[in-house]
Amino acid sequence: MTQTNRGVFVALAGLGGAGKTTTTRRLTEALTERGYRAHATTEPSRAQLGEIARHGTETYSGYALACLVAADRYHHLTTEIRPLLAAGTVVVCDRYVASSYVLQRMDGVPVEFAEALNAEADVPDLTVILTADPQVTAARIARRARTTGSRPAWPPAGPRPTSTPIPLSGWLNAAIRCSPSTPPTHRSIPLWTSWPPESP
Repeated sequence: MTQTNRGVFVALAGLGGAGKTTTTRRLTEALTERGYRAHATTEPSRAQLGEIARHGTETYSGYALACLVAADRYHHLTTEIRPLLAAGTVVVCDRYVASSYVLQRMDGVPVEFAEALNAEADVPDLTVILTADPQVTAARIARRARTTGSRPAWPPAGPRPTSTPIPLSGWLNAAIRCSPSTPPTHRSIPLWTSWPPESP
């Protein structure tokens, strides 16, 4: 990959505890070790808008939270993701539009509204849907809570209209809807991540 080549945009999605953050870190490290320029990032981002969305889920919900997340996404694209891709970097993003479709649907936001909010968001070159055994993901989340002393700031906290876990087919459908064309112009693949709960 040279300075004149566009980078590759990889997005990771999946239920809580499936290993998105760990996979993002390990993939970025592996690419760097092999000589690629790689950058790990996350959504909501670490910018001011992203921190409001990430830590304000007990204050904001539904349409308001969906708009916050979308505003952060466009800022994230403009200030971080697009410049890195233009410089030939592989960008690996922990959560992106597919995660918004699923989480916001659980938050009572119609998918048509989420689609309209994200209509101008860049389509990833590859979306990887992480899935794992529910007992494994529950153990990871519980261990994380014991380690940090608090629940994760994201996804949204508090009672939501829908709390039923989303099956793999739902995540794949969300990833496919991220593409503005039919058939989709990018690839979406599932990845099983049920390594032992004690793994990092």
